[in-house]
Amino acid sequence: MLNNVRIVLINTFHPGNIGAAARAMKNMGLSQLWLVDPREHPSAEADARAAGAKDVLDNATVVGTLKEAIADCHLVIGTSARNRTFDLPILDARTCADKIICEAPQGPIALIFGRETMGLLNEELQLCNFHVYIPANPEYPVLNVSQAIQLLSYEIWMASQAPAKEKATFEYPRQKEMELFYEHLETVIKATHFIIPQHEGRAMTKLKRYFNRTRPEKAELGMLRGILTSVQETIERLSSNHKKD
Repeated sequence: MLNNVRIVLINTFHPGNIGAAARAMKNMGLSQLWLVDPREHPSAEADARAAGAKDVLDNATVVGTLKEAIADCHLVIGTSARNRTFDLPILDARTCADKIICEAPQGPIALIFGRETMGLLNEELQLCNFHVYIPANPEYPVLNVSQAIQLLSYEIWMASQAPAKEKATFEYPRQKEMELFYEHLETVIKATHFIIPQHEGRAMTKLKRYFNRTRPEKAELGMLRGILTSVQETIERLSSNHKKD
């Protein structure tokens, strides 16, 4: 179950933080470390900070974009020291861990950590289903990224050791499937002139935020894709009849 929990670090500047993250993960039974465009990797400093967790470091998956890192995940949770909701449901660390353990048997789950200086960008948080926020001293609330990983990894470990809870029964689509749905949706609403290419505004951003927040089940997503296909076929049929006339 813990093998399906993926810790994703974005554009980490200090290689020591990557090593410290690997050590924090191994302490709590986690092994899946993904690095998105790290500033320096591999690194002797990361190796030193990883201590006995060099195996986690050596097996880290390095990708160029966040979308690559979460493409096969059905649940994506972003971390932020700032209370920015973007209409995303907010979880505390313990509730976050419970949700992860509940849904981990279904497949990969991503827990995303941003840059040391600015955390996650707004557009990166918008790819998430939930936002986990660790409250701290309001006079100095910002945690080092490896400290945040240690706290959340601890809660995940504790949740995994608790008596078995009811597991999620719904199957959710992977992020790649959601991206294909968004492409399909955009094509259709442009064809119906719901949005006009020259004046698109933020319609697609808001629609993506809505579906990321509400999380349609896999079967429901299939129905939505079917509706979009039906609309496309109707448009094509009407267009064909119009040309004949």
